[in-house]
Amino acid sequence: MSDGGGPGVNAEKAQAGILSASEIKEPWSVQSALARIGTPQPSSHPTSPLHFFHLLTRLKTTPREGWRRFNIEHGESISDHMYRMSVLTMLAPSSLSSSINVPHCTKMALVHDMAESLVGDITPMDKVAKDEKSRRERTTMEYITSHLLGNVDGGTAGNGLMEIWEEYEESKTLEARFVHDIDKMELLLQMMEYERMGEGKKDLGEFVRVSERVVLPEVRDWCRDLLKEREEYWKEVGTVPSGIDMRNKLGD
Repeated sequence: MSDGGGPGVNAEKAQAGILSASEIKEPWSVQSALARIGTPQPSSHPTSPLHFFHLLTRLKTTPREGWRRFNIEHGESISDHMYRMSVLTMLAPSSLSSSINVPHCTKMALVHDMAESLVGDITPMDKVAKDEKSRRERTTMEYITSHLLGNVDGGTAGNGLMEIWEEYEESKTLEARFVHDIDKMELLLQMMEYERMGEGKKDLGEFVRVSERVVLPEVRDWCRDLLKEREEYWKEVGTVPSGIDMRNKLGD
């Protein structure tokens, strides 16, 4: 997700641990990201999780970047996004909850973007290659789970976090596919809410296309309901927004 420019943008992006393609002078590393945000580093593998606890605040303060192109300057943070995702997983319809481990999905929703505590919310507008984005995220998760948590209670919790993150990345299990769908559903909910806040002056329809990539029928039903709600809202406004035909593409 990309910002709209302005004098404070580079400083803010540096705080998120992100460098634009033109600013990268050397390969990104955990150490360079920590140096840029001024986060103290433990000299050795700590036995206390406090360093990890402090790092988590980055998820509370780092914004989701895509909304800023639409002048939504005080939008949701990464942790805002993950929190609602985690609650959505708990509402899995019975047709799905009977086949999945719902508490595991809730954990996955809370872990899946944890690497963004140092990497930031990289979007296609940042022009960072997919492989490079993946490298940064994996390196960060290895730092968190092996360096910060490797000596905490024998590394059990760190290993568990890494396993959950890798499961989400591989997207092979039904639980992982569900959480990927929930990731998209949460984005669509936030889109609709920002459109309402814009009182009919903010068309965020370019995000509607993510609904096409929702796989599971239960979440597709939620998407259809939401897009119907959006259609009715814009009818009241008296405007035809972009992406209005997407509900039909999801089927009945």
